Amino acid sequence: MAKSADKVAAKAARKAKKASQPKVSPIKSLQIYLQNNTGKKLAKKVVIAIILYLVLFDLAFVFIYPFLTMISDAFKTDSDLINSTVKWIPTQLYFTNFKVAFSELNYLKFLKNSVLEALIATVGHTLVCSFVGYGFARYNFKGKGVLFMGVILSMLVPVQVLVIPLYITFSNWHWLNSWLPLLVPCFFGFGLRGGFYVFLFRQFFMSLPWEMEEAARIDGCGPIKTFLKIMLPMSRSSVLVAVVLSVVWHWNDYFEPNIYLSLSPGLQLLPSKLPGMYEQLAQVAGEADEVAGGASIVINQANCMAATFLVILPLLIAYMFVQKQFMEGVERSGLTGM
Repeated sequence: MAKSADKVAAKAARKAKKASQPKVSPIKSLQIYLQNNTGKKLAKKVVIAIILYLVLFDLAFVFIYPFLTMISDAFKTDSDLINSTVKWIPTQLYFTNFKVAFSELNYLKFLKNSVLEALIATVGHTLVCSFVGYGFARYNFKGKGVLFMGVILSMLVPVQVLVIPLYITFSNWHWLNSWLPLLVPCFFGFGLRGGFYVFLFRQFFMSLPWEMEEAARIDGCGPIKTFLKIMLPMSRSSVLVAVVLSVVWHWNDYFEPNIYLSLSPGLQLLPSKLPGMYEQLAQVAGEADEVAGGASIVINQANCMAATFLVILPLLIAYMFVQKQFMEGVERSGLTGM
């Protein structure tokens, strides 16, 4: 009984205390709450922002550091490379490295090869994969789920795993030492890249409304005409993403051209010339090393860095013109929401 009386008294005291306090409007209560918690929230946001920017800076530095090293070394003189006190900024801009690299790479000839091969392969990949992605997005047929699962699984299989059976097949077809092994599979959406492009276009076409296609069918357009006249022009953003990624992938492909074009040096692509140039310069450095006592080995590093910069320069220039459209295409294609 005593405990019950104490509880009743305590409850009555709380009610009296609450009644004695002035009433505060909801807006005033919100203002008081924000005033009391603004400092804590602001400090929390600042700490989170600092941590986030530090992580992003570290990640960016990991990717940017090799690029900065390449540019720095490409402009260094022989004495700068030997001098341990010269780290980033050369004592002078030494353009002779680029002249040597331009000559050793036979730049214009193999630049033409790379541009032509990358463009043809990109056209094949983009057209075929957009058409297949449209079919997966808009049509229902038996085995659709199984086939699409096969497309997704193809993204997990690197070409290095299939290189032996592919090499034997292309050899039997007498395709080796030509561009056929590099170009023909692109027109069938082959490999990791093809699977990714099919997935990319499927995601985009699934986000489009059906009204445009229904109107086209009413006007007498068949499936292929509807795709070519209506859907493909509407997918410009996804097409641009696929084109940029395809050009970069084909341009940087070093493995397959060296496998299939080993006996056709005139058909080699620009990146494939870098190892040969490095070996040639290393051989020259090795011969000079016997005279110079070891210091000349690092001299050729500047030529190799200049050659590497010349190889990636066309991609950098192209990306400068399509950067904005590429980022918009990535956002509209649905990749950022995955």
